[in-house]
Amino acid sequence: MDQEFTLDQMQPIVYQQLQRSFEHGRLAHAYLFEGEKGTGKHEMGIWLAQHLFCTNLQEQLPCGVCNNCQRIQNQEHPDVLTIVPEGQTIKVDQIRRLQTEFSRSGYESRKKVFLIQEAEKMNASAANSLLKFLEEPPGDFLAILETDSIGRILPTIQSRCQILHFQELAKDALIYKLQQAQIPLEKAKLLTFLTNSFTKAVEISQNEWFNDAKDSIQQWFVYLQKNDTQAFIYVQKKLIKTFKEKSQQFTGLSILMFYYQEALQQALIAENLRKVTRINQTIERILLAEQKLRSNVSFQAVAEQFVLQTITG
Repeated sequence: MDQEFTLDQMQPIVYQQLQRSFEHGRLAHAYLFEGEKGTGKHEMGIWLAQHLFCTNLQEQLPCGVCNNCQRIQNQEHPDVLTIVPEGQTIKVDQIRRLQTEFSRSGYESRKKVFLIQEAEKMNASAANSLLKFLEEPPGDFLAILETDSIGRILPTIQSRCQILHFQELAKDALIYKLQQAQIPLEKAKLLTFLTNSFTKAVEISQNEWFNDAKDSIQQWFVYLQKNDTQAFIYVQKKLIKTFKEKSQQFTGLSILMFYYQEALQQALIAENLRKVTRINQTIERILLAEQKLRSNVSFQAVAEQFVLQTITG
C-alpha cells in the first residue's frame, strides 16, 4: 500500500478538535489521549507540540520541516520531553526530574511540553507526584498523557485533563499501520478482515496456531478454486487436526471467507460475471456452514458437505 495516512485521516475527530482549540487559543494545559495502541496517540502528541514551536506555520498548521518541527519529531528539542516506563513502571524519580526541569523556564522559549507514554504504568508515588504537578502548574506548559487503559489512571488525574478518545482505525489506515509494523500486505488485509483492533491484529499475527491455520485454509481454498477432490480429503487429513476447538473452527471459516471476498473483488474488476455468480454462491455456503456449526453440527461434517456442494455446484 503506497498511501501514507495522515493524522486527519486516522483520527479526524480528535484532529479537528485540537486544530480548532489551537486556532482559537483554547488549548488545555493537560490532555489525556486514550485509545488502543496503534491509533496515533503519540503521533498526535508530537503534532500538537509542533504546533506550539513551529516557526513557519502554514494556515495554522505546523510545517513539519522547520528546525523546531524536525527536532521535535526526532525527540531532540530541549523543551519537549517524553517520559516512557523504566522497566515495567514509570517511577516517581522520573516525574520529579520532570518537575525540576519544568521549574526552570524553557531553554528556547517560555513554553514547555511533556508527553507521558503508557501513563497507566505510573506507580502510586509517580501518579501522586504528577497530580500535584497538574494541580499547581509551573509556568507555561502543556502535558500530554497517553494510555490504552484509562481505567488505570487515577480519577483525580483524569479530572485535571481534557480526555480525548482515539477511535479504532478505519480499514485502510489499519492495513497501513500493520504494514508499518512489518506485516506483509496480504496478511495485513486478512487481519483487518478478522478484527478492527490494531493491538488484537498484531497479537493474532504473532500466534503460531493462527499462522498454521492461515496456511491450511489458503491451501484448502486453492483446492476448492480448482474443484479438486483433494479439498475433500484435506478436511480429514489436515483441517480437523488444526481446527479442534469451536472458536478455531469459526476462525477457519472467517479466513476462508476472506479469500473468497478477495477473489470476488478480482472477478468484479475483471467483469467476469460467471465467476462473480459462482463466488457469491460459495460465500452463501460459507455463511450456511457457520449456521450449521452454531447448531452443533460437527466441523468435519460441515466442512465435507461444504466441499461437496462447492466442487459439484
